[in-house]
Amino acid sequence: MERDIMRAKLLIESLPYIKEFFGETVVIKYGGNAMIDENLKRAFALNIILLKYIGVNPVVVHGGGPQIQKMLSALNIDSHFKSGYRVTDEATMDVVEMVLVGKVNKQIVNLINLNGGKAVGLSGKDGMLIKAEKKEMVIESEAKAPEIIDLGKVGEVTEVNTTLINSLQRDGFIPVIAPVGVDDKGSTYNINADSVAGAVAKAMNAKRLHLLTDVTGLLDRDKKLISSMTCRQAAESISSGVATGGMIPKLTCCIEAVHGGVEKAHIIDGRVENCVLLELFTKTGIGTEIVG
Repeated sequence: MERDIMRAKLLIESLPYIKEFFGETVVIKYGGNAMIDENLKRAFALNIILLKYIGVNPVVVHGGGPQIQKMLSALNIDSHFKSGYRVTDEATMDVVEMVLVGKVNKQIVNLINLNGGKAVGLSGKDGMLIKAEKKEMVIESEAKAPEIIDLGKVGEVTEVNTTLINSLQRDGFIPVIAPVGVDDKGSTYNINADSVAGAVAKAMNAKRLHLLTDVTGLLDRDKKLISSMTCRQAAESISSGVATGGMIPKLTCCIEAVHGGVEKAHIIDGRVENCVLLELFTKTGIGTEIVG
């Protein structure tokens, strides 16, 4: 009886949050260990399904770096990175698209469907969902002239066509998006999944953007979690060196999303079971939130 009472109490405590997010869109970038550990994979699927059943509209954007690397190695295709981006030639792009769209995307869709949800997999090519252009990267240095880095078929989002996502949401489906884009000439591009999630969140006027990762969030110089910060503070953490490595593009993505109209963006630990629900439906949440 005590357990049932506690369960009922938790539901009542969640009611204000459920009311706040009812009818709203939440974009979740799914990646890291949450895509590998079997228990976390199922928990993620159940989190997404629960959101849909209580009237929230989740949109999932996924990565797949480890799966891509595994396939490239199996095919004896050399792969290397520059400034954190995988240099993507034509052969690599074929593998990226095959793995992200043909394998990883369908695995996530299947997982959600098998656990009682209704998911549909998409790539940026479907309905011209994600229009892109070749990413231009220039590294500037005081000691030498600017260096232009050719990343090959790496792209950045120029436009998100939300028509297909809106249609799926109206019919009760959960969109699951692979981060592959296309330009006006039909060329395909490999795009950072965080960037795609941020662009989709802006275009959908989402209430929240969640980036699942394999760290607790942004840590300060004393290695303590920063639970909340403004866009200005987030930018300062980058310029001051508090944020390093892979945290920099995540913070940049969050800043751009909030500036684009998303109410809050969150960097949360995907290794924590039910992390999506904990962030949305508890007072303290987990990870680091970025606000305007």
